Amino acid sequence: MLIIDSKDCENIDKALKKYKKKYEKSRVLNQLRERQSFTKPSIRRRTEILKAVYRQQMETGALDA
Repeated sequence: MLIIDSKDCENIDKALKKYKKKYEKSRVLNQLRERQSFTKPSIRRRTEILKAVYRQQMETGALDA
């Protein structure tokens, strides 16, 4: 559960902005999306490896974006 400390004189818009930022940082939405469908460990591992290869290619400049 997310708790936002707001002062009495603080605007509701600022409090809402703080809540949204905290919600993004907690990655609740990502966890819900991951739990919607089961992915096999081998497929999960394969995607992690492909992401790592892509990241490495971007750093070395081998991949033109």
